[in-house]
Amino acid sequence: MGVPPRPHALARSRTAEVTGRLVEGIWDKGLQRRPALEPESLWQVGARRYDAKDEIFARGEAEVADFRERLSELTWSLREEARLNALGHVMAYGQLTGAIRKRHALGRMWRRNPGIWKTPIAAPIIVVGQMRSGTTRMHRLLAADPAHAGTRFCNSMDPVRPLLDYRPLKSRVGLALARRFNPWLDTLHPFGATRADEELPWLSQSLGACAFEAQYRIPAFVAFSEARDAQAIYREFSRVLRSDAAMMRNAALPRVLKCPQYAEDLAALLAQFPDARVVVTRRASEEVLASTVSLVASQMAFQSDLVDLGEMENEWRRKLGLREQRMAAALKAFSGPVVEVEYERLGEDWQGEIARVYHTLRIDLTREAMAAMLIEQGRADRSQHRSHAQSYGAFDRANRVESSRQS
Repeated sequence: MGVPPRPHALARSRTAEVTGRLVEGIWDKGLQRRPALEPESLWQVGARRYDAKDEIFARGEAEVADFRERLSELTWSLREEARLNALGHVMAYGQLTGAIRKRHALGRMWRRNPGIWKTPIAAPIIVVGQMRSGTTRMHRLLAADPAHAGTRFCNSMDPVRPLLDYRPLKSRVGLALARRFNPWLDTLHPFGATRADEELPWLSQSLGACAFEAQYRIPAFVAFSEARDAQAIYREFSRVLRSDAAMMRNAALPRVLKCPQYAEDLAALLAQFPDARVVVTRRASEEVLASTVSLVASQMAFQSDLVDLGEMENEWRRKLGLREQRMAAALKAFSGPVVEVEYERLGEDWQGEIARVYHTLRIDLTREAMAAMLIEQGRADRSQHRSHAQSYGAFDRANRVESSRQS
């Protein structure tokens, strides 16, 4: 099934339009209350059926307080700044109650499986760079190597494995629904329930700003998060990663990690994994900005009817500059192995670049690894993601500042 045309940066599907009007109508007629985006109300729903110990188990007092404070700041921004439409309100409510629920589920899992969060793991390989700079491509090529491990999308979405692991099926259903709402989803990022994917959900489940700032206009929370030490988030990240490695029985394999937020938080991430090897992806800044704004606009359009593309472009120009500065500072202080990969060179000769990366990081490039990468590259070549050439700069200039509400 082909991807429908995306006429402008803030285009929305008919499914999203109809659903939003339906939800708003239900609230207006008093058939159901608009769910409250207040910390106490969210906590009551998210923590239901869990023990109070599940919130604090394996976590220090500062980490418990960090999550609570982030929740308070984020909900204020969502209520006062985000200009949410009905669909955006429902999605924010679901994300926050889900984050609270998963935080408790992790605590309960750790109580029932003593020490799993301390599982020793092989030194990871961290793919770090700006979003839209080739991080996904490099990440999936490296993770395809049978000598490495990657985080499955379904595991990143739900880090607690049930007795019968139905997470792949659950993720397939979730992705199918997401594609109904956003038919351009796979042009922005190629998804698969069990494909190696970024650990972004693990960060957002700790209420890091990364996923939220790409969906909602929340400047106060973004400023709060940027000024705050990220160590609490990455201590939780380390516990989740080690638990996942134990459950997947691949702790002995180097995990290939990837998320654009790592550029901003690289110092905190490397503090948890000082023995890591780092692959840095590079791409021309204006190309990164154009593609980033196209991606963020596609997400924000579903959450709000009042999205200013000019404001968005200015914010992400600032954000990308901040990430570049923080990544450079972290790399300067890091003494471990680092290799840089240019976006254009990876596109022109990916096999040559992979060979150079392996040589620089002193990793054996086996025939089995290259065979697996050839399969992954073929999959990428057939992906709808290649059609994302219709980026922000290609849209009609008349749409650069407009409401996302369709006439």
